[in-house]
Amino acid sequence: MQPFFSRRSLLRLALAQAGAVTLAGCSSAIGALDSSSTPAATGNSSPTGARGGPVVYAVTTRAPVNGASERPWFGSARSGGTRAVAVRFDPPPEGFFDRIGATLTGDWHINAVEPLGNNDPVAALTLAAAGRDVLIYVHGYNQSFEQAAIDAAELSRAIGFSGATVGFSWPSKEGLLDYGYDRESALWSRDAFQDLLEALVRNAMIGRVHIVAHSMGTLLTLETLRQLWAVSGSPDVAARFGAIVLASPDIDVDLFATSVRRIGPLAKHITVISSVNDRALAVSSRLAGGVSRVGAADRAVLEPLGVRIADASEYGWGIIRHDLFLSNKDVRGVIKRAVERKTWD
Repeated sequence: MQPFFSRRSLLRLALAQAGAVTLAGCSSAIGALDSSSTPAATGNSSPTGARGGPVVYAVTTRAPVNGASERPWFGSARSGGTRAVAVRFDPPPEGFFDRIGATLTGDWHINAVEPLGNNDPVAALTLAAAGRDVLIYVHGYNQSFEQAAIDAAELSRAIGFSGATVGFSWPSKEGLLDYGYDRESALWSRDAFQDLLEALVRNAMIGRVHIVAHSMGTLLTLETLRQLWAVSGSPDVAARFGAIVLASPDIDVDLFATSVRRIGPLAKHITVISSVNDRALAVSSRLAGGVSRVGAADRAVLEPLGVRIADASEYGWGIIRHDLFLSNKDVRGVIKRAVERKTWD
């Protein structure tokens, strides 16, 4: 049974009380990152689910649990195939006291997970997303299918994204001591993620494809982009991508440098959100033999690689500081501006 008050729920409550005062002194540093960007059209509004609630789509390489008919829907085991589903949420609360309660318990509740297609689920997803831009969220280490879907919905709402939101959910064992299994599962999912990206960018009915990846999900994202570019890279393919935001990347800095040089013009689409005091990445560095992680590297180390850097070291508060892309409004603003960019030269 999950605790009534989760760490993220308590963080939300504290942030709601603190407001913007804590962060007022550092808003200009990140805000200047994309000062030249202007809002871009993102297509039609996302569809609504049962009782008017929002919908996100999910593509997963996790094995279903009990036919994905009830919670937890998909577990930590690796699946023999890729599945695409529509995740329908209850509508967000509207009253003042309802919102207070939602801050404590989490205001996103899944009411249904519905398959999109059995024969070719990715094709079914592209059909569902036709006519809109797509925002893909790739979760990090120690994450359940349900929480990944909730984070995708929360991120989409927070940045005001009006296209189709898709969570790519790879098999995480959801345990603090299962870092090795999670890393291998993320890399094992590269082919499935590549298939999804190729289906989207090659479909003329789909607008721009944006990616926001967190923590270990950034390793999966970067390796998949490297694989995609090696097979079918062309200026036309690169033009179909919008923002590629890597939040708190759990990637070896040497591997990152090599991969960025291998993905051609896609590197210009990358924004790295980093924090030198990210405690989770400090642990990851020790597990990786002491090699620094990109998400905790100094700005001067990353800038020569030609990617955009948003240094969030002075943002927010707390001990871990690993999920600022969700918990901090100014860091979310970086993502919003990246998604709204029109040019990537």
